[in-house]
Amino acid sequence: MNTVTPRIFIAATEQDTGKTTTSLGLYAALRQKFPRIGYIKPVGQRFTEVDGRRIDEDSLLMKTVYEPLVPIEDMSPITVEPDFTRRYINEANHDTLVRRIQHSFDRASWEKDFAIIEGSGHAGVGSVFDLSNATVARILGSKVLLVVPGGIGLPIDEGALNKALFDREGVEVVGVVMNKVQSEKMEQTADFARRGFERLGLELLGVMPVQKKLTEPSLQQISEKIHGAFFCNAQFSRNYAADVVIGAVSSGNIRRKLSIGTLLVVPGDREDIVLAAISEASQSSERRLSGLILSDGLKPHRTLLEMLEKTNLPVVFSPEDSYLIAHRILSLTIKIQPSDTDKIENIQDLVAAHVNISRLLGKIGIN
Repeated sequence: MNTVTPRIFIAATEQDTGKTTTSLGLYAALRQKFPRIGYIKPVGQRFTEVDGRRIDEDSLLMKTVYEPLVPIEDMSPITVEPDFTRRYINEANHDTLVRRIQHSFDRASWEKDFAIIEGSGHAGVGSVFDLSNATVARILGSKVLLVVPGGIGLPIDEGALNKALFDREGVEVVGVVMNKVQSEKMEQTADFARRGFERLGLELLGVMPVQKKLTEPSLQQISEKIHGAFFCNAQFSRNYAADVVIGAVSSGNIRRKLSIGTLLVVPGDREDIVLAAISEASQSSERRLSGLILSDGLKPHRTLLEMLEKTNLPVVFSPEDSYLIAHRILSLTIKIQPSDTDKIENIQDLVAAHVNISRLLGKIGIN
């Protein structure tokens, strides 16, 4: 296996903490020094079909955004489908899986100046089939950058637990990046976290503020979640929902609840509110409405539908009721999509501004 190419393993203390965000931003930042960068996510849990292959979603994202010269199947050598764990316990094909990861890493890092390895969940994820993040980092001979959530107590506690597992595998955690810290608490949190992590022998290499934009779902993502179908203006399906308002008040009061980027959810037979939404979309230059969802499988009068078609408001029909729709939206896990170009640019700027890249490279042994 390749032991020459410099590499870093991006791990986290829990799911959805910011591994992919960090990997996306780190890739862009490192290109300033390393023209050819490889990427691999050895074990993926969320996958999609690409040319008949199950490919991890994050690998597909990195392939689409950066186009590393790596075969997509080697960027995602193992995907954990629903029966994967049961089959492994029955067959215990550990050596085969290890060889697959090593082979894919060789291809992902071939003729590269640097390689980014993205983990899956916390350090122990994958232990049930003997391929925890800590084990995979050891197999690939990589040091680790640990991503933790904002705060002081919980991130340090979880950092200690994760470090212990990496230590057991003989893997060095070179530093910590804290993500999603409230902007007004950045300085105070960084000070206490830095001192707390130092007591564990860990260096705080970055503190990134919360970016609300990154947590906003698009109308396309929402439509899929609520079993919806676009009625009109699907070309604006990339609009983001900064807030969700249920049309449960009178049409005269609904506008008081709107702010920039509001998604309005209303039963299709509440024609007074639908008319208010049409008026808002037609008259306001602030784009306070990002979209309209007509719920309960109901549709307004044909005249109103024709008026909606003349606005730039994306409209989605859903068979579900308004409150279930709102619940589904609020429970969405937002993953960056290849088409989220503005979010990706935001992430690149975020990592470049708030992560000490030169110090990270120094910890790896690169001047």
